Amino acid sequence: MPRVFLTDLTAGYYAAIRNGLEFLGSAATLRSGDRVAVKPNLTFPVYRPGVMTGLDAIEALVQRLKEAGCRVTICESDSGGYNRFSMDEVFRATGLSDLAARYGIRLVNLSKEASRDIPVRAGLRRLRVPLPRLLVDETDLFITMPVPKVHANTVLSGAIKNQWGVIQEPSLRLKLHPFFQHVIHAVHQALPKTIVVMDGRYGLDRNGPMRGEATELNWLLASDSVFHADLVMARLLGVDWRRVAHLRFFARREPAGASDRIEFNTDCRQFEGSRFRLERQWTDLPGWCTFHSRFLAWLGYESRLAAPLHRLLYCFREPFY
Repeated sequence: MPRVFLTDLTAGYYAAIRNGLEFLGSAATLRSGDRVAVKPNLTFPVYRPGVMTGLDAIEALVQRLKEAGCRVTICESDSGGYNRFSMDEVFRATGLSDLAARYGIRLVNLSKEASRDIPVRAGLRRLRVPLPRLLVDETDLFITMPVPKVHANTVLSGAIKNQWGVIQEPSLRLKLHPFFQHVIHAVHQALPKTIVVMDGRYGLDRNGPMRGEATELNWLLASDSVFHADLVMARLLGVDWRRVAHLRFFARREPAGASDRIEFNTDCRQFEGSRFRLERQWTDLPGWCTFHSRFLAWLGYESRLAAPLHRLLYCFREPFY
């Protein structure tokens, strides 16, 4: 039975994370010398509440891991999609470089790491997707630290989608968007044992993953299942999970499926109440179309028309980055 831990942040992140890991039991057992990779959500050049994992949350998790004697790596890939930016700059701008120096941990830009391909079957297509060897071959425990938010292309973004960022090349992510469900499922199968520590201090309402309304939620969620973490997140945000295509995809492939049989540490209904809603703007439609069509993804990101099409779009909408 999957486990989901929920608590408010009244006592701070450290207590919440310590208690959450204890509740998860063997799935979150920390042993001295374990190689632990932490993947926050760092999708903007500077910190934005509701968009990115908070530095306080990351530091509290690092503190707990170091106390247990783990070898800790914080990792993320270059981001920005069509307008790529360096994750090394984000590490410095968000304070993660200073944090890594204080705790003596590694800070890794996955875009610079060696990779190996994993096979992905997407209908009749056979794809090869490179993933960093650091994660698939050299990590004992993977901890994903997403933020709960709505998303213009996928309706919701949480524990599952956060791993889209382990695909090292932003341009490749754009090409793979039409096969998102199949690829992200294969990515999770390739990763080592994974647990979720979701930073719910803020969530992103109305539009996402960058342009939304930061809403204070003041909770932390931990789980031994990325799928069930997202099911509970959807419930807390007042969104029907069946509207989310990749959650329906995972539900057909998870051993427990969409079963309500989840072991909670508390009554999760006390954290409900927020009613998030996705309000797409017409300028979101080009991105939505390229997300769901391989031909349009090629046209919008790879063809000779890509640059003029983006310039035309930016006449009506500022670039995200």
